[in-house]
Amino acid sequence: MNQFLTHFKYILKENLVTALSFFMFFVIVFLSIFGSYLAPYDPLLTDATAVLSPPSLAHPFGTDNLGRDVLSRVIVATRLDLWIAFSAVFLSFFIGSALGAISGFWGGWLDKIIGRFCDAIMAFPLFVLAMGIVATLGNSVENIIYATAIINLPFYARVTRSEVLIRRDAGYVQAAKLNGNSDLRILALQIFPNSLPPMMIQVSLNMGWAILNAAGLSFIGLGVRPPDAEWGIMVAEGATYIVSGEWWLALFPGLALMLAVFCFNLLGDGLRDLVDPKKRT
Repeated sequence: MNQFLTHFKYILKENLVTALSFFMFFVIVFLSIFGSYLAPYDPLLTDATAVLSPPSLAHPFGTDNLGRDVLSRVIVATRLDLWIAFSAVFLSFFIGSALGAISGFWGGWLDKIIGRFCDAIMAFPLFVLAMGIVATLGNSVENIIYATAIINLPFYARVTRSEVLIRRDAGYVQAAKLNGNSDLRILALQIFPNSLPPMMIQVSLNMGWAILNAAGLSFIGLGVRPPDAEWGIMVAEGATYIVSGEWWLALFPGLALMLAVFCFNLLGDGLRDLVDPKKRT
């Protein structure tokens, strides 16, 4: 544990962009955990006397068409959007990397079946496929997670397959075989950990994509349902008021969405360095 913390501090000192991305990530996680306590108002509380109020000291992000505080809704929405992203990426990473490792290590008919499965998913525009899955199963948070996980499976499967193919004949793998280790043990303890660094970039990018995917589905009416606070649906609700001058309704949730995606796009390099055995100090 001490070695990990030392390595983590070294990475933050060496790369200021990585330090910034980790700081933004911790802020997002902090808001997702304690946002309901930090929000100045109840995100579902309506106030007929403060409908469509512009940003002020009482309401720094203004209020919406029902008089709800936009700042409180942006803060509370962090938990839901982050939960969707984490859950979807965890499922796609766990299943996709397992399929890719099996495909790359043993090959043969398993490789062909898994390869055609990934090709079938990627034959469709991914957002359109997610729309079809959610429309078929119903627009609930669980189905948004499943749809986002399914469309991201091929990325992990292909990256893992290529990394396993490179390493399955390496010297340390042959040495592990000579020591009597089983194929599963070699795959789990020798090959897979050395395949993680490039996948960390994919994980980080997919986190941002998962948030955008959830927001996009909510924007077109296939995602989170009102009155729940979610960045995409807040942007959709605010978009109808931009012409009439209530710009804050779409600006602030859209800015939160942009910063979250920006954070995860920057986070990839730091995660790669963190799990790369070659960069351990």
